[in-house]
Amino acid sequence: MSTTNPFAEGTDDIERKRQIGRVFVGICFASTLVGIVALVALLADVIYESWGWVTWEFLTYPPSQVVENFMADGRGAGIYPAIIGSIFLIALTAVFTIFLGVGAAVYLEEYAADSQLKSFIEANIANLAGVPSIVYGLLGLAIFVRGMQLGSSLIAGALTLTLLILPIVIVSTQESLRSVPDSQRQAAYGVGATQWQVIRDVVLPRALPGIMTGTILSLSRAIGETAPILMVGAATSLFVSPDSLTAPFSAMPMMIFEWATLPEPEFQHVAAAGIVVLLTILLLMNAVAILIRNKYDPRS
Repeated sequence: MSTTNPFAEGTDDIERKRQIGRVFVGICFASTLVGIVALVALLADVIYESWGWVTWEFLTYPPSQVVENFMADGRGAGIYPAIIGSIFLIALTAVFTIFLGVGAAVYLEEYAADSQLKSFIEANIANLAGVPSIVYGLLGLAIFVRGMQLGSSLIAGALTLTLLILPIVIVSTQESLRSVPDSQRQAAYGVGATQWQVIRDVVLPRALPGIMTGTILSLSRAIGETAPILMVGAATSLFVSPDSLTAPFSAMPMMIFEWATLPEPEFQHVAAAGIVVLLTILLLMNAVAILIRNKYDPRS
């Protein structure tokens, strides 16, 4: 009687595939580790360079071309006008983006009939999400600054950043709307709800967490962009905060870029301090948006 193991035929092949799987997991882990280590190293370097330079005066005073003014015993200099400019800029961008982006996504997903035109529009929106930011800066310069005669104003910068992140918000909102089960729509229709009532009371509340997540990520990208607002004429050094939608403005990325290009080595510490302030405001904005998202999440 034969004693050959009938299950031994594919053992070597299975073991080889397991080894390949372990190698693949190791490569993925190493890639993740490289990214995390690089991020921690960059953050540690920025915090080290900015240590002692982030003071109350730095947060509440206008900038200066004299580096001694930024020091603890100086006359006082900082990033205050750029902080206010960035906050106003991102707040306006959020308002425009939510109304235009969510509205466009709701129309495309809930109202527009399936057609070649709809497919063409959606394909172009997806392609626009990958366009370099400098292109949107040139577009904002041509349309808002020169075409609409808004000049180098706060509203021109906000509209330009809106163009930049609008495709991302539309695509992410559409995906969130698609994730709502169609059975919930049909149940609402079954009790006599209109299409608008279904969208308002059933679809949007359940899609809100995904919509908020996409909007948060988009605004996080917008607040750190330099090229678009540079093209529309944002000031590198502004000594007063914007007081109207048509006023000139500065933003934290512009100030950081300006400080990083100055020859004095002390300005590298000032630029690092500006980066810390920018990251802090970004994290605070994200935290507030996440709290709002979780508060209105129907699953929580």
